[in-house]
Amino acid sequence: MKYAIFVVLIVLLAAVAVANPYFLEPAGILAFLKRATPLVILAAGQYFVIVSGEFDLSVGSLVTVEVVVAARLIDGSEGATWPVLALLVVLGLLVGLVNGLVTTLLRVPSFITTLGMMLILSGAVFLWTGGAPRGALSQNFRIFGRDTVWAVAILVVVVAAAVLLSRSTFGKTLIATGDNERAAKLSGVRVNRVRILAFALSGLAAAIAGIMLGGFAGVSAQVGQGLEFSAITAVVLGGVALGGGRGAVVSAMGGALTLEALFTLLNLYGISGALEYAVQGVIIVAAVAAGAVRLPAILRKGDAHAS
Repeated sequence: MKYAIFVVLIVLLAAVAVANPYFLEPAGILAFLKRATPLVILAAGQYFVIVSGEFDLSVGSLVTVEVVVAARLIDGSEGATWPVLALLVVLGLLVGLVNGLVTTLLRVPSFITTLGMMLILSGAVFLWTGGAPRGALSQNFRIFGRDTVWAVAILVVVVAAAVLLSRSTFGKTLIATGDNERAAKLSGVRVNRVRILAFALSGLAAAIAGIMLGGFAGVSAQVGQGLEFSAITAVVLGGVALGGGRGAVVSAMGGALTLEALFTLLNLYGISGALEYAVQGVIIVAAVAAGAVRLPAILRKGDAHAS
């Protein structure tokens, strides 16, 4: 079933409501959506990359860079908020474009490209901060992630934009590219261009998620740690094929909500947060096995580019 993930989501939300009846109140639902918004946004961006047959492992480190850079440049100044917000969006797009250009034009497998970018960004953050970020975010900056109305409004806009993009010609060519790159080329699809745009969208999503997390969680050199794996887990949980060519962005975002609901349930029962990584690993392995996904195609992606 294409949207089976939403059945799982409803079951998990019901279980959360049983453990915490307050969750059923409007304030409880809105608080859940606010917490889930950054991961939903990252999953939407990751969807466009994965459905095209690629990976983006750099988004977690990019989120951290966004928060650290914002705190350093704003340093509590309300007047610096909007210029810095614009800079963060440009930075996210730039990192995504670099990932896309290296993957397509230099024919470096995206797994290696984005892994390298992840290490570069992580190293840059440590070098710049020494492990202790300096500066402070302004109240105008923090409102996007801290204020429930703003957070839910941004979530609605991102969901609507992602759905429209996935149903556009661009979205359809991404799926065609991930399904059969050679056939897509023969059909006139500019494979490199659509993949570069997919990486740019992923970078933009990471920038927006970083802005949200900065407002919600504050400044930390570990704010984005592990988010790349959470985003990939959410996407495959939503039924998107690793290797590309199959999946819906709505299901990918539903996978993010489901993952957040699962972690909420685990926290309510006092289960250690360290188990989250184990759960994500099990989900990824199970999703690949159940879907009989073309994992070898990912490992041979460099050969596909070369041909």
